[in-house]
Amino acid sequence: MEGRPPDDVMLAERAKRGDERAFEELVRMYQGIAFRTAYLLTGSAADAEDAAQTGFVKAWYALPRFRRGAPFRPWLLQIVANEAHNRRRSAGRREALRLRSIAADPPGDAAPSPEGAALGRERRTELLAAVERLGEPDRDVLTCRYLLELSEEETAAVLDVRRGTVKSRTARALARLRSEVLP
Repeated sequence: MEGRPPDDVMLAERAKRGDERAFEELVRMYQGIAFRTAYLLTGSAADAEDAAQTGFVKAWYALPRFRRGAPFRPWLLQIVANEAHNRRRSAGRREALRLRSIAADPPGDAAPSPEGAALGRERRTELLAAVERLGEPDRDVLTCRYLLELSEEETAAVLDVRRGTVKSRTARALARLRSEVLP
């Protein structure tokens, strides 16, 4: 194991025993996805930063309840997602989601034409606007599955639902999204 970073299960176990350095390593490992998760759910960088930070603090205090041997990432993202939802609901925001992470790069070294780039931006904007018009459960499942690229199992843990619920919500959300974007 020398030379390889410790996995999150081992770090979580050490952190659970009070090892602050192990928890700091978990924070370093997951601060990016925690922020992206909160940002996609709140639509605000400031709220996302606060939600992610609060999520880590809550995770630290909840470590005694963390299930031994469980993966840390879905557990943490569920805490962050709950905090993000609370912030969004309490503020009553319905801003459009701004997603830097889905800017498509052209394949290979080919640069898109100015028209192609403009059309691509327009399509992304339309798609994001359509996602924003969906209800919260639909937005959440699509965000986890397609924007954060979480597995069904991780999405189920983040949203605190069963894996079958993730499958059915994803199918229904995609159908609703299709009806929004297709004539």
